[in-house]
Amino acid sequence: MERIVIINFGAQYNQLIARRVREAGVYSELLPPDSPIEKIKGDGLCGIILSGGPDSAYLEGARTCSDELFNLGVPVLGICYGMQLTVQTLGGEVARGKAREYGKAEIEVCEDSVLFEGFPAKGQVWMSHGDKVTEIPDGFSRFACTDNTEFAGIQNPEKKIYGIQFHPEVVHTPKGQIIITNFCRKICGCS
Repeated sequence: MERIVIINFGAQYNQLIARRVREAGVYSELLPPDSPIEKIKGDGLCGIILSGGPDSAYLEGARTCSDELFNLGVPVLGICYGMQLTVQTLGGEVARGKAREYGKAEIEVCEDSVLFEGFPAKGQVWMSHGDKVTEIPDGFSRFACTDNTEFAGIQNPEKKIYGIQFHPEVVHTPKGQIIITNFCRKICGCS
């Protein structure tokens, strides 16, 4: 059975991410960050989503996961904290933002991305973060930004690793299901 594993970093929307994956017609499994890698990479693994969470990726004691996740050969999508953790793990930089961003924002797509196929060039998204990515890892490019967030969407299509600073799973991101479905179907290849 094809499955997408969602690593739960304590965000309030984790169950909603799982629901959105199921709405894309794919089985989802919510696992804690300290799950053994064998359990994560078990039968049918097609992709991994790293959820949001309340921690700061750059602080000691922040929730983390095995670096091996990025070497399993399956696509990875980091959402909010999940994106920041991805950046921090792969050699980029995350820092406290000048101002906490909470609420609606207009995102602008500045580079093609399979993740955003069918998403408007400018669209409403829901932000909820106090930290921000200040430098992306080597091999990554920015494909979306907002007035307040330079790196609202990043990608390394060759490695199939993606990150978004907003929450596509909530109703306040009206076209968010497009992103989840693109990840599951077009990037992970789930049938």
